[in-house]
Amino acid sequence: MQANYVQRLRLTFRKVGPTRFIGHLDLARTLERSLNRAGIPIAYSQGFNRRPRMALAVALPLGYTSDSELADIWLAEAMQPAQAQAQLMSRIAPGLEIVAVQEIPIKEPSLETLTVSAAYVISFLDSQDVEDLQSKIDTILDSETIICERKQGRKGKIKQYNLRPLILDLALDKTDAGQTHLLAELALMPAKTGRPDEVLRLLNIDPLSAHVHRTKITLNDTVSSA
Repeated sequence: MQANYVQRLRLTFRKVGPTRFIGHLDLARTLERSLNRAGIPIAYSQGFNRRPRMALAVALPLGYTSDSELADIWLAEAMQPAQAQAQLMSRIAPGLEIVAVQEIPIKEPSLETLTVSAAYVISFLDSQDVEDLQSKIDTILDSETIICERKQGRKGKIKQYNLRPLILDLALDKTDAGQTHLLAELALMPAKTGRPDEVLRLLNIDPLSAHVHRTKITLNDTVSSA
């Protein structure tokens, strides 16, 4: 079957404000509506249940914000990336902001197979004992094995795993205003994903008492350029 698309564009966008409460599927629908309103000639799959040819890199948990979300779209008609960005920004939903648009080779591997890691800034809503927190971070980084449990599948089957290799870096950072943040770089690969909420629990911090902001998604440039 002949492909009905001629170009692949990669969107880098921010997800802030009210959109932090939009789930992954609703985000995809919101992007689709924004693309249609902006007159972007996005291609659709063929068949009875036509879907837009669009793929997001990885789901952002509900309540998180981000400066660096990624989505690929396939177009039925070619466009200049700058033109696509300008048109989309004029019709994008509140809380979403297109930071960059670049053309990507059509045959490049899927985004979800290219992700390597993600960086986060975690702000604490409650006061923290900084010395105690630093001691816990040092213990984590000095460990080789940290056995945790996750529920998997609809039946909630419990699986044990080693969290330590999924934590690439942890550090405390103090702003000019004197507020302490946690900087975390976590693995973001298929079946090897570190989660901020798990790191917070490891530090004896309730995930609901922190705000998590994703600042960067790192892709495997070696595979991407192959």
